Amino acid sequence: MAWGVALWSMATLLTPWAAEASLWALLAVRMLLGVAEGVALPCMNNMIARWFPPTERSRAVGLAMAGFQLGSAIGLTLSPILMSQGGLFGPFVIFGLSGFLWVLVWVSATSSTPEQSRQISIHELRYIQNKGQIRTVVEGKSKTSKGIPPFRRLLSKLPTWSIIVANAMHSWGFFVILSWMPIYFKTIYHVDLRQAAWFSAVPWSMMALTGYFAGVLSDMMIQRGISVTLTRKVMQSIGFFGAGFSLIGLTMAPSPSIASAWLTLAVGLKAFSHCGFLVNLQDISPQYSGVLHGLSNTAGTFAAIIGTVGAGFFVELVGSFKGFLLLTAFLYFSAAVFWNIFSTGLRVNFDDST
Repeated sequence: MAWGVALWSMATLLTPWAAEASLWALLAVRMLLGVAEGVALPCMNNMIARWFPPTERSRAVGLAMAGFQLGSAIGLTLSPILMSQGGLFGPFVIFGLSGFLWVLVWVSATSSTPEQSRQISIHELRYIQNKGQIRTVVEGKSKTSKGIPPFRRLLSKLPTWSIIVANAMHSWGFFVILSWMPIYFKTIYHVDLRQAAWFSAVPWSMMALTGYFAGVLSDMMIQRGISVTLTRKVMQSIGFFGAGFSLIGLTMAPSPSIASAWLTLAVGLKAFSHCGFLVNLQDISPQYSGVLHGLSNTAGTFAAIIGTVGAGFFVELVGSFKGFLLLTAFLYFSAAVFWNIFSTGLRVNFDDST
């Protein structure tokens, strides 16, 4: 995680200078950014599996993802201001240096496991160990550290594919909204770009709040005896069906304020899916949660590329932003149905071929 953040912060910092140098230099630093960012979510999932028992994982994921969403909101809000005051270099320099500052805090304050931590109390360490999480992860690590993870067996199970499909659809929707909503508000409602960034940033703040609320609700459901499988399916259904219907409402909004309300509802409800597929990685296989997240993130990255680039081609060929939003809503519904049929909250055995 530390190396990843350090590298993507360096890539962010160097981006404007690379753009001035040549196209190839720009592509190189952006590629470095993507490679480095790829470690973040798998590392997060792996550490949550080590540090948190099943009844607290949803809240942990919700809190971690809240930072992810708030970062989007802050970036969308500050970037136009920084560019107007400091030129093109402004946002890249500020965000890059902020990343290096974060690395210093991370290295000094964290450890990979509770047993390695110098700050954890003996009471908290025993609590985690009594929940059996350290034992599970360490045993799983000993099995996988001797060789390559069993990718064929991981990909042979339908619960894995339910996570892959959900992650792909989550990334498709996330990056389409993140990339195109400022332009959508500018094109459809004739809002200037600075206001458009503000309209697009508000929903991400709401997503951070609803994501944590969903985590608390999900953990409460499990603590009260509702099965993990049902809990994950309910959360994922709220996230994807809710986002789909909200995007349909967005296409019919008569004003930018109402459109922003529908967009806020869409991304706010979508945050419930973090307590579906994201936490489910740890449910079905704590020892392979990082590997599973990497696999599903690969699909998610391709989906994000196709969705973001495809939106531009779709609008150019069809001439309709709203048509692409309706297509995205249909894909949300399809992914939710697939999830409800094939996902599970039970442990899946990936260590034999049966």
